[in-house]
Amino acid sequence: MGREYTSFTAFWPFYLSEHSRPQTRALHYVGTTLVVLLTLFALFTMHLWWLVALPVAGYFFAWVGHFGVEKNRPATFTYPLWSLMADFRMWWLWLTGRLGPELERAGVR
Repeated sequence: MGREYTSFTAFWPFYLSEHSRPQTRALHYVGTTLVVLLTLFALFTMHLWWLVALPVAGYFFAWVGHFGVEKNRPATFTYPLWSLMADFRMWWLWLTGRLGPELERAGVR
């Protein structure tokens, strides 16, 4: 990684740069969407044991993107909380059509 981040604001552009390929981001969107849907399903049905599947659903797709597509080390190994926050932020910005300007500011084409 090279640099140590001391704030989420400083970490965010780095996070986006580590997700520079659209395929990597798409795999993250799949995983994050599954996490949200599994959470809603578990809460709605009160079958809370489904919550144990959240890490698998979220990390499987993300790590396929990092190791198979992006060829980098997931930031979650060094910054687990900020990576989780950034993943949901990236997902929400993508869903709402506002991710493009954030990618541009981070230097991701």
